[in-house]
Amino acid sequence: MTSRRIGALSMTPTLVRHHPNAASPPATDAGARARDWAEIQERMLVPLYEAAYERLEVGPATRLLGLGCGSGLALLISASRGAHVTGVESDRARVALARERLLSDAPQSGGREGAPHGTTRLFEGGSAEVCDTAAPAYNLVTAFEPLGCAAGDSDGLTAALESAIPLAERGSEVVLAGWGPPERCATSAVLRVASRLAESPRAVGRGWRPALRDDLEDVASRAGLKPDGSGRVACPFGYADMDSAVRGLLSTGLFDAAVRATDPAQVTKELTEALHPHVRRDGTVWMSNVFRYLIARTP
Repeated sequence: MTSRRIGALSMTPTLVRHHPNAASPPATDAGARARDWAEIQERMLVPLYEAAYERLEVGPATRLLGLGCGSGLALLISASRGAHVTGVESDRARVALARERLLSDAPQSGGREGAPHGTTRLFEGGSAEVCDTAAPAYNLVTAFEPLGCAAGDSDGLTAALESAIPLAERGSEVVLAGWGPPERCATSAVLRVASRLAESPRAVGRGWRPALRDDLEDVASRAGLKPDGSGRVACPFGYADMDSAVRGLLSTGLFDAAVRATDPAQVTKELTEALHPHVRRDGTVWMSNVFRYLIARTP
């Protein structure tokens, strides 16, 4: 099956240069950090999105509900294949950026329709926000925010899936995503900085933890889903310079507990040091990673 692309997006992450100098302190403004996510980090997962969509043959017959849709890149790719998509996201700043991407020429309360895109709807909040008895049931639910990187993250996803299942047709496909084995993810060594710094009496929130082999299967089981296949995808993290790497990783939220437990300057310093082994001669930063996806079905 022929692979599809959106503009300059490809299976290889685009290197985006922001500042040629040393890494900057982490963005504290929610809008700035959301933009760092949208412009730097989110594109690293494009191979994951495309692999799942190719396998499931996403197209005009697809009615997709994206949980935790971020700033909308995965939705954009599926909509370009003709899918009718609905996205929900709790981060207000990311929702605003998703609207810029997907609904720039349509009312924010609705969507746009026409080739090659299907209908697009975006909601701030969770699955409960999209209940609409007049709309056809969904036949694909995606949760692409990688599971297995923050202690307790599976609890929130299980609850989101339980709310979404009644909105989907019986036997609909559900895609869950997560980090691969730590030994196959170079970024795992860098993320350990977040875990170490968060081990403090002042720490508030969930720090990073290594992914476990059955993370996705455990969540599917708790949500009442039946596993129906899985796969692994190479998702290298490539950055134009150290500043972009630091900003991109901080935008994931995995270092939030570390920042609260110490201070932004210390987190930036130690993150920069951890990234040095991954700097190439030309100044770019490159880390090989493998991500997993699980396909399950609703009861």
